Amino acid sequence: MILSKSDCPQVFGTGLIALDLVMSADSGAPVQAWAGGTCGNVLSILALLGWDVYPIARLNDEGASERIRADMKRWGVHLQFADCGPTTDAPIIIQHILRTKDGSPKHKFSWTCPHCGSWLPGFKPVTTKSVEHVVEHMSHAKAFFMDRLSRSALVLAQRASENGAVVVFEPSAKSDEKLLSEALKIAHIVKYSDDRFGAMPGAMDQDSATVLEIQTLGEAGLRYRHRRGRSPQWKHLKAVTAPLVVDTCGSGDWCTAGLISKIAANGQEGLRKCGVAELTEALQFGQRLSAWNVAFEGARGAMYAIGRGELRKHLNRLALGPSELVPRISKNKTSTAAIVSCPACPSKFESLSGRI
Repeated sequence: MILSKSDCPQVFGTGLIALDLVMSADSGAPVQAWAGGTCGNVLSILALLGWDVYPIARLNDEGASERIRADMKRWGVHLQFADCGPTTDAPIIIQHILRTKDGSPKHKFSWTCPHCGSWLPGFKPVTTKSVEHVVEHMSHAKAFFMDRLSRSALVLAQRASENGAVVVFEPSAKSDEKLLSEALKIAHIVKYSDDRFGAMPGAMDQDSATVLEIQTLGEAGLRYRHRRGRSPQWKHLKAVTAPLVVDTCGSGDWCTAGLISKIAANGQEGLRKCGVAELTEALQFGQRLSAWNVAFEGARGAMYAIGRGELRKHLNRLALGPSELVPRISKNKTSTAAIVSCPACPSKFESLSGRI
């Protein structure tokens, strides 16, 4: 298998790549079906930012998997390794966008079919055997992303690291302690939210690979520490003020992708040479992307609400600084609706009907 030849940096990733069914706070709006999950979002955003992206997953030929493929392909994602065997149903996540009594936005997720009540397909990691052929093609990768730990994810991360790639680990939930310990000995960047992890013990231990540890703090911004000297000190970055808040889902994914795009393009060598000013600017770029995206519904709603040409202009402005955050939303919102079947349900439900 020959990978695409390009001057763009390569990133591989594995983890939660799901179909997001986004139900608008506007009851009359159609339900949107977009590729999602932390890994799916980060990789799709990196493709938008100019990277050559290779997700490693188990997508089959059913409706949800096909919807994910079509969406990621639209943004230039390479899908050679998206159907590692044995293939299986893609995870499906329903995001409900709601409003509180004072009009503030909030969202919740559900993982059950609204018709039959059965659990929708969940995450299943790629198998160790199935990724043996993938590692042979990772020699030029500059970054590797993972969010769900498994033996296969660690095999891939280890090989990527040996090839000089920056390994980025964003734990989404409590993990097996043994796998977590191994991950911290491989990952160069560890990023997590304070509402899920109060701390990440071992991230900056002497035997860990972690160069940069980031803890996001919601409206309070984030704090980070960089391995310089024997006792890395936490530094705080306040949040970037969003001009309009419609939906906060996906904010962390934009921050992660922005950070990777700025400091991982030259692999581990570039990361270790990164100075404090450069690192701070990379984190702030990620924060600006997050503050901009919350003006749109869905984890990557900005990518669908704005035409491609205008989208590029927005990203260029955001790369320069926070003064150009006004979203200027296009009225020509692109619909990516599709028919998706619940594997346990005797009848199909329509993601375009708005009546899931």
